[in-house]
Amino acid sequence: MPYPEMMVAPMRQDMLRIGCTELKTPQDVDDVLAKDTRTILLAVNSVCGCSAGMMRPGLYLSLQGDGKKPEVLTTVFAGQDMEATERAREYITGYPPSSPCVALFKGGDLVWMMERHQIEGHYAEDIAEALQAAYAEHC
Repeated sequence: MPYPEMMVAPMRQDMLRIGCTELKTPQDVDDVLAKDTRTILLAVNSVCGCSAGMMRPGLYLSLQGDGKKPEVLTTVFAGQDMEATERAREYITGYPPSSPCVALFKGGDLVWMMERHQIEGHYAEDIAEALQAAYAEHC
């Protein structure tokens, strides 16, 4: 059963302010991850504290400045847009389901992944630094 929309709305807004496009259906996910060949960031958002306290702020910080960045920013919401999240996880091959997490795709292939255990307990600045290193290598 999904979380109530009124509970997750502020967390959705955080991602929209960052510049992410929400992928709310399996078709939305396929339209981007199966068809777009640009560098795509997919953030699996969630209600957990490590998402609010670390992942979303870390993602925001990673996009500041003039360095390389993904061309497309997307997000799915675990525990809310359940079918879209399930479809997104089909593209994240080789990793167990994780929320929050951040994945980078290039030319339709998964090229980099930050799992929950790499987010939980880390500062937003550390997450931003790891993301920026991934951007420098893959974008």
